[in-house]
This record gives sequence, structure tokens and C-alpha cells, in this order.
Amino acid sequence: MPLSPTPLPLTSQQLSERYFRSIAEVIEERVGIQLPPSKRTMVEGRLRKRVRALQLESLDAYARHLFDEGRLADEFVHLVDCVTTNKTDFFREPAHFDLLRETLVPRLCTLPAHRGERPLLKVWSAAASTGAEAYTLAMVLQDMIAAGHPFAYAILGTDVSTEVLRSAMDGIYSDEMLAAVPPESRRRYVMTARDPARQVGRIVPELRRRVRFRHLNLMDERYSVDRDVDVIFCRNVLIYFDRPTQKAVLGRLASHLRPGGYLAVGHSESMSVAGVPGLTQVTSTVFRR
Repeated sequence: MPLSPTPLPLTSQQLSERYFRSIAEVIEERVGIQLPPSKRTMVEGRLRKRVRALQLESLDAYARHLFDEGRLADEFVHLVDCVTTNKTDFFREPAHFDLLRETLVPRLCTLPAHRGERPLLKVWSAAASTGAEAYTLAMVLQDMIAAGHPFAYAILGTDVSTEVLRSAMDGIYSDEMLAAVPPESRRRYVMTARDPARQVGRIVPELRRRVRFRHLNLMDERYSVDRDVDVIFCRNVLIYFDRPTQKAVLGRLASHLRPGGYLAVGHSESMSVAGVPGLTQVTSTVFRR
């Protein structure tokens, strides 16, 4: 039987003020996410698994490993995985998916670039986390095709965390998380585990083939994404950025929309989009290029 990890001594479970500031600064500089002092306990809790994985004696020893021993580059992907918040749900903010089905896709199919027998719609989930948003988009679009709408689609999901992207590519979710999927959609698009005790389901291969996942940092100056995307969902991630970073990210996202394409943001983020060149407000949280 494997032994449980030895708990850290109480004196080793906190970061010094100096090292917390160092971690907060590098995360904001490279990922755009702000870690104020109120997040310190959360950061400490999440970093403890890396302390144990590297067999270090304390959180400060981990910070010395990063900054004093020159291992930040090697460890950075794990650091990002630890400190990023990856809240996601199927059919979260359902009004966006209703609008996509009832208004946005029908309008997009009338654009000159999409006039043809079976136009290809490109959709980007720009903070995909474990993939629930991207697969929700696929379910909605697949339902429309089944109802007779003549289009094809391709979905790209991106995130800064490699750990959540691995989960997204697997497409396996707990029954608790899948509870938000409508029963008919779950019947069509989710395979139930043969062992009921596992209490998980997996997205069907047909949808997994339509959704690609890729690492992308929204702080990068350029995104390796097509510039004729029809719909971008970038919801509930801008709130972690300061105002100048929000404007810069939104400008880059807008440059990847085709003329007539749409950007959807979270309900608490709509004010961030005001004044971004080339975007016109359609609803409180949806904007058109």
C-alpha cells in the first residue's frame, strides 16, 4: 500500500512576504492574473502539492527553487497550473447559447463569406479550462445541424493551463458536473461509464473530433489562431486582468474575428469592452465586429 505524503510542518506552510510578492509579480507579468494579498492563503494551499512533488521542505524552499536557483523556466507551467482559477460548467450563462442558436448562427450563415451549400463556422472558446464551454458549444451547433441547418463547424478551445487542457482533451466529467447538461443532450452526446460506481461520463467521439484544444496565453502579443473566426467566447477571465491588460487582450481578440463575427464576454465584463475599436454592442454581453 502506498504511503501518504508526509504533511508539511506548520512552520513550512506559509510563504514569506518577499516570496509571495515575487510569485504574484511574475504571474501578473506573464499571465496577466493579479494575485492580491487576499489570495495569499489560496496560493499557499495550491503550491503545497508542488512542494511535495519536488520533495522540498517548505513553501519558501519552493520559492528559492524558482527565483534563487534559476528553476523558474522549468517550473513555470506547473506554477501557472497551481495559481489559475479554472471554474467552468456546462451551459453556464445559458442565454448566450440561446442567442447563438436563435440569432447569431442564422445571421452568420448569411454573410458573403458563408454563402454556399455548407459553410464552415469557426468558434473559439478562449478560456476553455476543462472544456465544458467548448463541448457545450458543440452540443448546441450539432443540435442545429440535426434540425436541418446546413452548416459545418470547427471549435478551438485554448487555455494557459496545460493541466486543464489535458482534462479537456479526455472529455471525461463527473456525473455532478454533467447534471447541468439537458437530459436529451446528455443522451445524445455523453457516454455513460460501464461501471456505474465510477459516476462519470465521456463526451462522444463525434463531438471530440470537432473540438481541438491548444495551449495559449492571452498575454502573448500574437495568437496563433485564424483571423476569420465567427464567434469568440471569452467569459469570466477578463475580471482577473487590470484595465490596460483587458483592453489589450480585447483588441487582439477582436482582430481574430471576421467582419460580422461576434465576441461574448461574462456579465461582469461588458464594461471592459466599451471603447474597443471595431466592436459594436449587440446585447449587454455580446459584441459584433
